[in-house]
Amino acid sequence: MEVFWFFPTGGDNKYLGTEFGKREITPDYLKQIAQAVDSLGYHGALLPTSRGCEDAWVTASSLISVTKRMKFLVALRPGLMPPTLSARMASTFDRMSGGRLLLNIVTGSNPAEHKGDGIHLNHTERYEVTNEFLEVWKKMMTEESVTYTGKYFDIEGGKNVFAPVQSPYPPLYFGGSSEIAQNIAAKHVDVYLTWGEPPHKVKEKIEKMKKLAAEQGRTLRFGIRLHVIVRETMEKAWQAAHELIQYVDESAIKAAQESLAKHESEGQRRMLALQNGNKENLEISPNLWAGVGLVREGAGTALVGDPYTVTERLKEYEDLGIETFILSGYPHLEEAYQVADLLFPLLDLDKGDKTFTNTDFHTEERIADKISQ
Repeated sequence: MEVFWFFPTGGDNKYLGTEFGKREITPDYLKQIAQAVDSLGYHGALLPTSRGCEDAWVTASSLISVTKRMKFLVALRPGLMPPTLSARMASTFDRMSGGRLLLNIVTGSNPAEHKGDGIHLNHTERYEVTNEFLEVWKKMMTEESVTYTGKYFDIEGGKNVFAPVQSPYPPLYFGGSSEIAQNIAAKHVDVYLTWGEPPHKVKEKIEKMKKLAAEQGRTLRFGIRLHVIVRETMEKAWQAAHELIQYVDESAIKAAQESLAKHESEGQRRMLALQNGNKENLEISPNLWAGVGLVREGAGTALVGDPYTVTERLKEYEDLGIETFILSGYPHLEEAYQVADLLFPLLDLDKGDKTFTNTDFHTEERIADKISQ
């Protein structure tokens, strides 16, 4: 099991839907999160992309020198730059970091943001761009010279002089729930990501993606993006979940839901359907809570519970074929420690650095002692 954390480059807070308790995103704060991820044994961390976030590439680059082993899962937007330039950027980052780059391919779903960036393509066209982008990008990583003629890209003699450390290229991650997105994932990427839906829905996705990949003569690995609220007892965990949205009122929910409904994303539509803009009955599956999605775009669910219960739920997803877990919690610095303290001793982790052992963390017995107290 690989466990990643998350960089809140769009802002952090102790509570959702309010300015109260807001934490500014500064270089020092991001450094603290990076060094926590690096030292606690996380495999790496995801850097998101949107106009409301600090740039993922610049942010990740600034953190290479203050970390030693963590991997940076950096968002890459096919519509915002040519594949030739992004291939050279990826190679440079991979070389400068000693092979610590992973790439999350993000086509994007917010029409207003696309227009603001000068992209006037519909949903299908944007994914067509993504498909051609990945065809060129992968060639740039594996061939001495690239010539390519497509609907959106016309490349003559493209070159990437400096090869990446990782062969044949840094692994590609991708999440998408529409038919065209899933076909592209099956054709191109290494890890298919889903947001935190109930296990039976995740199982359906995995089975479909395995079939699509097999038709391409390929296999995929699978990952999931979830928030986590873990405390020593079940009661404390649910109390923390309710406190997280205690300042979320009906007007905030309505505004957020109307904005999110405009996104051209099947995944976002599925997230919205889990809670229907209602603060009641948010536990949509045992210990899977949809409260985050009331006012937050993207991943909208959290696993809530004591360490043993959350571990059991994570292992349910693992049994379905999920290997990579991209987790987060509010505020992100403190919750990085909370998750490492309470969950890591109970999980069979691939931390990316085999020098880490269970003696680096609390033992399972010490966790049990804390709970019994």
